[in-house]
Amino acid sequence: MRGGDAKGMAEHHAIHLKEYAAKWNMTLHEAGTEVVNDAYVVAYMIIDESDMITVRDNLRPHRAEYAE
Repeated sequence: MRGGDAKGMAEHHAIHLKEYAAKWNMTLHEAGTEVVNDAYVVAYMIIDESDMITVRDNLRPHRAEYAE
Protein backbone atom coordinates (compact mmCIF):
# COMPACT_ATOMS: atom_id res chain seq x y z
CA MET A 1 0.00 0.00 0.00
CA ARG A 2 1.23 3.46 -0.79
CA GLY A 3 0.30 6.86 0.53
CA GLY A 4 -0.31 8.67 3.77
CA ASP A 5 -2.59 5.96 5.18
CA ALA A 6 -0.55 3.03 3.86
CA LYS A 7 -0.07 1.51 7.32
CA GLY A 8 -3.77 1.51 8.15
CA MET A 9 -4.72 0.11 4.73
CA ALA A 10 -2.10 -2.65 4.94
CA GLU A 11 -3.22 -3.64 8.45
CA HIS A 12 -6.82 -3.83 7.24
CA HIS A 13 -5.78 -5.87 4.19
CA ALA A 14 -3.86 -8.31 6.41
CA ILE A 15 -7.12 -9.02 8.27
CA HIS A 16 -8.76 -9.96 4.96
CA LEU A 17 -5.83 -12.21 4.06
CA LYS A 18 -6.36 -14.10 7.33
CA GLU A 19 -10.07 -14.40 6.58
CA TYR A 20 -9.34 -15.66 3.06
CA ALA A 21 -7.01 -18.38 4.35
CA ALA A 22 -9.57 -19.47 6.96
CA LYS A 23 -12.42 -19.54 4.43
CA TRP A 24 -10.46 -21.82 2.09
CA ASN A 25 -8.99 -23.98 4.90
CA MET A 26 -5.39 -23.06 4.09
CA THR A 27 -2.58 -23.46 6.53
CA LEU A 28 -1.67 -19.89 7.43
CA HIS A 29 1.81 -19.70 8.89
CA GLU A 30 1.82 -15.93 9.28
CA ALA A 31 0.01 -12.81 8.08
CA GLY A 32 0.96 -9.25 8.77
CA THR A 33 2.50 -6.06 7.49
CA GLU A 34 6.00 -4.85 6.75
CA VAL A 35 6.76 -1.14 6.84
CA VAL A 36 9.15 -0.14 4.07
CA ASN A 37 8.84 3.58 4.84
CA ASP A 38 6.16 6.02 6.05
CA ALA A 39 4.35 5.92 2.71
CA TYR A 40 4.89 2.29 1.68
CA VAL A 41 3.68 -0.72 3.67
CA VAL A 42 3.31 -4.30 2.46
CA ALA A 43 0.56 -6.69 3.59
CA TYR A 44 1.54 -10.36 3.31
CA MET A 45 0.67 -13.89 4.27
CA ILE A 46 2.81 -17.01 4.43
CA ILE A 47 1.05 -20.18 3.31
CA ASP A 48 2.02 -23.64 2.08
CA GLU A 49 3.62 -23.82 -1.35
CA SER A 50 0.77 -26.06 -2.55
CA ASP A 51 -1.69 -23.14 -2.10
CA MET A 52 0.55 -20.44 -3.54
CA ILE A 53 -0.47 -20.59 -7.22
CA THR A 54 -4.19 -20.62 -6.40
CA VAL A 55 -3.86 -17.61 -4.11
CA ARG A 56 -1.66 -15.75 -6.59
CA ASP A 57 -4.19 -16.27 -9.37
CA ASN A 58 -7.24 -15.37 -7.24
CA LEU A 59 -6.00 -12.27 -5.41
CA ARG A 60 -4.66 -8.97 -6.72
CA PRO A 61 -2.00 -7.97 -7.30
CA HIS A 62 -1.04 -11.30 -8.83
CA ARG A 63 2.23 -11.74 -6.93
CA ALA A 64 3.69 -14.68 -5.13
CA GLU A 65 7.14 -15.74 -4.03
CA TYR A 66 8.49 -19.08 -2.96
CA ALA A 67 11.30 -19.19 -0.41
CA GLU A 68 12.86 -22.23 1.15
